[in-house]
Amino acid sequence: MTAMTSTERDALTVGQVADRFGVTVRTLHHYDEIGLLSPSERSYSGYRLYTPADLERMQQVVVYRRLGFPLDEVAELLAGDADPVEHLRRQRDAVRSRMDELDTLVHALDEALEKEMNHQPLSHEEMRELFGDSFKDEYQQEAQERWGDSPRWKQSAARTKRYTKQDWVEIKAEADAVNAGLLEVFRTGVAPDSAGATEAAEAHRLHIDRRYYDCPPDFHTKLADLYVADPRYLASMGGSELPGYGEWIRDAFVANAAQRS
Repeated sequence: MTAMTSTERDALTVGQVADRFGVTVRTLHHYDEIGLLSPSERSYSGYRLYTPADLERMQQVVVYRRLGFPLDEVAELLAGDADPVEHLRRQRDAVRSRMDELDTLVHALDEALEKEMNHQPLSHEEMRELFGDSFKDEYQQEAQERWGDSPRWKQSAARTKRYTKQDWVEIKAEADAVNAGLLEVFRTGVAPDSAGATEAAEAHRLHIDRRYYDCPPDFHTKLADLYVADPRYLASMGGSELPGYGEWIRDAFVANAAQRS
């Protein structure tokens, strides 16, 4: 019986190479057919064997294929008989280039995702997170029971249904600015029918008119009593701890309507 040579001991069969590199036997046969990678030896029994040099070439093929190079380009790259260091440098450059491309792609996808998410309606949980205690399910239910059949409620529902997250962020910022303006004027001690007070009241009316429903000056006065009768309305605007603030807001709304009628 002939002893196995050192080459045979270190060599692998087609099936063993397929298992090691995670490719199919058919793929290896195709590489052999096109001359990209062929087994260099045969066993005593006639099996074709891949030598260590063949396996090194296979490793290069696998790397280039993972980088997306077509087989003809892989063949050209390997035809130059570059030394292992040159191949590693070339592959490293290719990987870095691919990483830059992928980073650009990830950035573009992140932008698209953010844009898409900003065009999604806010859930109740997100509304509560944005507006805090002024947005509670029981408040919404109570308001719907009280005004749900009114034209203005329906108009508001139709408008707000279309609002995106970015819209609500802007609306919250506008509301905060309006409420801060009313509170600032109140703290100056001016009368509710002064120019500063009625301008702040008008800003409040226009915010509602622009964002929720048509709110002419005469209808705005109907909201005025809410800031005295229901402390929750005043609390949503800030300054609820200030004596007389609710009455001042009511009077400022009424005075503004009178000046604009």
